[in-house]
Amino acid sequence: MVENLVIVESPAKAKTIEKFLGKDFIVKSSFGHIRDLKKKDFGIDIENNFAPQYAVPSDKKKIVSELKKLAKEAKTVWLASDEDREGEAIAWHLYEELKLKDKDTKRIVFHEITKEAILKAVENPRDIDTNLVNAQQARRILDRIVGFEISPILWRKIKPSLSAGRVQSVAVKLIVEREREIEAFVSESAFRVIAEFEVPANDSTTLVKAELNKRFKTEEEVKAFLEKCKNANYTISDVKKKPASKSPAPPFTTSTLQQEASRKLGFSVSQTMSVAQRLYESGRITYMRTDSVNLSSLAINTAKSEIISSFGKEYSKVRSYTTKSKGAQEAHEAIRPSYINQPTISGSSQEVRLYELIWKRTVASQMSEAKLERTTVTIGVDGVKEYFVASGEVITFDGFLKLYIESNDDDDNTEDAEGLLPAMHVNQTLDLSKIVATERFTQRPYRYAEASLVRKLEELGIGRPSTYAPTISTIQNRDYVVKEAREGVERKYQEIALLNGTITEQTRVEITGAEKGKLFPTDIGIVVNDFLQEYFEKIMTYGFTADVEKDFDLIADGEKEWTKSIQAFYDEFHPVVENSKENSERKVGERILGADPVSGRQISVRIGRFGPMVQCGTVDDEEKPTFASLKKDQTMGTLTLEEAIDLFKLPRTLGDYEEKTVVVGAGRFGPYVRHNGVFVSLGKDIDPLKIDLKKAIELIEAKREKDRQNLLKTFEEDADLQIINGRFGPYISYKKKNYKILKSQIPEKLTYEDCMKLIEAGQKKKPVKKKAATSRKKK
Repeated sequence: MVENLVIVESPAKAKTIEKFLGKDFIVKSSFGHIRDLKKKDFGIDIENNFAPQYAVPSDKKKIVSELKKLAKEAKTVWLASDEDREGEAIAWHLYEELKLKDKDTKRIVFHEITKEAILKAVENPRDIDTNLVNAQQARRILDRIVGFEISPILWRKIKPSLSAGRVQSVAVKLIVEREREIEAFVSESAFRVIAEFEVPANDSTTLVKAELNKRFKTEEEVKAFLEKCKNANYTISDVKKKPASKSPAPPFTTSTLQQEASRKLGFSVSQTMSVAQRLYESGRITYMRTDSVNLSSLAINTAKSEIISSFGKEYSKVRSYTTKSKGAQEAHEAIRPSYINQPTISGSSQEVRLYELIWKRTVASQMSEAKLERTTVTIGVDGVKEYFVASGEVITFDGFLKLYIESNDDDDNTEDAEGLLPAMHVNQTLDLSKIVATERFTQRPYRYAEASLVRKLEELGIGRPSTYAPTISTIQNRDYVVKEAREGVERKYQEIALLNGTITEQTRVEITGAEKGKLFPTDIGIVVNDFLQEYFEKIMTYGFTADVEKDFDLIADGEKEWTKSIQAFYDEFHPVVENSKENSERKVGERILGADPVSGRQISVRIGRFGPMVQCGTVDDEEKPTFASLKKDQTMGTLTLEEAIDLFKLPRTLGDYEEKTVVVGAGRFGPYVRHNGVFVSLGKDIDPLKIDLKKAIELIEAKREKDRQNLLKTFEEDADLQIINGRFGPYISYKKKNYKILKSQIPEKLTYEDCMKLIEAGQKKKPVKKKAATSRKKK
């Protein structure tokens, strides 16, 4: 007989909790949700008030069977899933599927996995919150309706296997709109004028930089100004000193943790959530899905003690923060260490770094403001109405800065960094060292990084803490968006200087537009976005998506009936779906570029089965259309007719080598050279339209040499059998198939018979089908 069965959603969480409960408790994991809407069918009975049709997936049947058996034996079943809507839904599904009874079932919640929190939860059980369950059901059902009804239209109009989602489609829209802003942006230039003055400081001279209060549009204006400066006197007309202070940022929410971990640690959004989940489940931090900045009184008092003992009383200032984000959800605490008196932990490098970030941010939030003194010096020029301004900043008391400095998205821009100025006074005359006028350009809008996209979604009220990471992962996995680095381009700019009474001018070169880890829309993403924008305009608006989130909040608070909310959505949504079916029979996304100058046939660019492609001819022509793939650096929106015509020049026959034809072509993975059945990638630096036979032979031979170096062993018994050292270690290659070598085996010592046994075992082994992700963090 089992006295108490505790069910949580993850094995790691189960392991941690088990340490805190006595021998009368058994803790088991459900491995996330045990039920979901039926996959093969719609899974929703629309005629019956949108009743969900749930089923246990095949990979969960064994777990459910084990839990049912244990639940029958237990006197009391404790449902201990997370305290948010998803967690409440997991508890409800367990209650329903395990056929539990009210008198034998208790629901417990906690937002940190510590002994005190677990025991307190056991002492204060509650019922399952049906309002939270209904809010989760409403989200799941609405998202299924959107995906189920729109996705087939995308398959027919654009390309098979595409999908739409209520939040993901709006996230893609943000990225597409930003890309179009960048494409439409026209940069303007102006000259920024910086002077350097020699200022006496103690027994030496300090150079002080000051910027002119005006920017000039033309070189003529700059030169005219510098002419006036040649023999001018420079006098300080004003010195202002102002005290200032900086306050610490509040403790982390899900969104701010994702942003700061991206900026400070280089983590992706999903990586941050994965590491935070491990920290939470091992009892290191409080629950990581929250939009609250509140700290408990215990946390505040512990932080105060830690600050006073480490830094002194003057560094302590107790603060209470209130949540201001749109539609703030469950009233959890902010993300903080479970034990604030532990500045460091043991664990993986990622866990240690993220924990340290959370600890510093939490403790800093309870520290004193930093006190500063800002100095602004105005320097006049004889006979000129413009003036120079020098600014400096000195920290008089570091306060929270002793521990933590918040980052921002513009940290790379150090051009305006302020330093400490030497002592200066009004009417002081300064000696000019030089004046430099540099042509600067207005900056185009920034592309979104993962963290800045999260911030934008949060600002618009779209999504909630649990949805940011899955949304951003989904739009990348579905190839609507790519995260990558792109090289910048050279840009010339003018620099005009006044030095030793002489005006000089020179042209310089800089690299501009380089991107790292930014989100770019793909051609497929743009076409899907434009189609949805045309036929589902209201659903794609930011306000509508945010209003749906507010509805979920009202359902969670018990202020709205979930079925009425879904009905209102469906009544508006379904007719739009039907209308799009009737009025969009043509394939979408096609762009006609013009006519082939030789054949006169139409040339267009569109989405094909394997992605973007150019097409010469139409289905109505007598001759069948021909097709060519775009190169990796080409996009449908910017492709020209000339570039499209060039693509039809591939594949090109370069000649013969070793009595075999050498061909250059372009495939799904980029341009290549093909010789004797072997493909050699050209890489991004070689143009497939310009490569000659000599260069192709060099690439073929280079690949052969590399393959020879990787060839560990051959066999006289069979020329097709080889042992090769590949990218992920040694393996057996036999008749164009690869087979694993056991870790215990030394590749070079394998005999022909050993290899054949491994091949035979590999052929018998059935391919393993990938299981669907089951844990919440993978959803």
